[in-house]
Amino acid sequence: MSATGAVSSCFCLGSGVWLLKPGMQKMTCFGLHTAARCAAKNYYEVLVLGGGAGGITMSARMKRKVGAGNVAVVEPSKIHYYQPIWTLVGAGAKQLAASARPMGSVMPKGVEWIKSQVTALDPDKNCVWLENDVKVSYKYLIIALGISLHYEKIKGLPEGFNYPKIGSNYSAQTVEKTWRALQDFKEGNAIFTFPNTPVKCAGAPQKIMYLSDAYLRKTGKRSKANIMFNTSLGVIFAVKKYADALLEIIKDRNLAVNYKRNLIEVRADKQEAVFENLDKPGVTEVYQYEMLHVTPPMGPPAVLVNSPVSDESGWVDVDKETLQHRKYANVFGIGDCTNLPTSKTAAAVAAQSGVLDKTISLVMKNEMPVKKYDGYTSCPLITGYNKVILAEFDYKGQPLETFPIDQSKERTTMYHMKADMMPLLYWHALLKGYWGGPAPIRKLLHLGLK
Repeated sequence: MSATGAVSSCFCLGSGVWLLKPGMQKMTCFGLHTAARCAAKNYYEVLVLGGGAGGITMSARMKRKVGAGNVAVVEPSKIHYYQPIWTLVGAGAKQLAASARPMGSVMPKGVEWIKSQVTALDPDKNCVWLENDVKVSYKYLIIALGISLHYEKIKGLPEGFNYPKIGSNYSAQTVEKTWRALQDFKEGNAIFTFPNTPVKCAGAPQKIMYLSDAYLRKTGKRSKANIMFNTSLGVIFAVKKYADALLEIIKDRNLAVNYKRNLIEVRADKQEAVFENLDKPGVTEVYQYEMLHVTPPMGPPAVLVNSPVSDESGWVDVDKETLQHRKYANVFGIGDCTNLPTSKTAAAVAAQSGVLDKTISLVMKNEMPVKKYDGYTSCPLITGYNKVILAEFDYKGQPLETFPIDQSKERTTMYHMKADMMPLLYWHALLKGYWGGPAPIRKLLHLGLK
């Protein structure tokens, strides 16, 4: 999410405006909250960078800790999106509008919303710089800037999205194009891609494949479709238990998987996708497509690249157990922008938020953090319009399951949890700082079995 700003995208499809990141357009000082150039203060006890899942969640928690007037969130976007539902939007099972809320409506009441973009971080001086050379200082800094999408790193994109037959569930501008491409499918290759970079929600690129298969079967077009997953990875999923279950589904549904294939070019006018063979440098393969779903290359936000708070790859460098910065004791990170060695999901943000809350509480008391994040993350692998395999695992890639059942099996109950319950939990519990992941539920369920 990013987790993400867990939320990324803007609205317009015309004249290239949609290529801008959400909220990059400048805003006036009017509204429920205060814009950067009209900020009431230039110092806050807690400054949060990013208004995605991690940023909003932590600002709600910090409000209860230090008071609303002492917390500010820097976020340029007008809209907050619940991105995990976009897989279902791309498959026609949910509406895009259901994923969106005005940013002001999710911002904790009384917390200062600085409607601007971070341009530089100076942790040695406990300050950040915003647009128009606005300087804001802090006592504690929480970085929750999410992850950036880079369609432009694929030749022919993003302009290729102006053509039919191509979509992407990773942006608000292109997710509905996925659904149109699926509806318009006639005969040929339906190709789904996974890039050669870190991504958020690593299961999403194949979830839309399973849903597309189900849709084409329902509409009587499956016999005319050659469905393939071209992935840069060497495995279908990082955790063997769930990988084994997915491979059985792939075999049963006659889906093709091509490993170590990285999308490098889209010739949308010819409906051709060009992949490099990662096992054979310099060797490329051209595929004709009737439908193409693109998962874009991703990376850290530009402001973090070569920043003093980041590692050599540009990710915020935090302790993997406490989420405290490795060098700056008053700086913390959460979510997709960090170098935590776990999958980048909203579920991970939820688990991290509870740990980070405890970490900051102790740091504020000049005590050593003791709460440890185990790398918990979750990926509800949607395998049909009413089926989900609920993958939950830790840093070691070992299953860390909540329910006392075999979660590698497809279940309708897990689908309803994903499609209906989790959005409610997100809007009404996580973003309000009351949900720290399923660990308490897991503990209660497993104690009840003893």
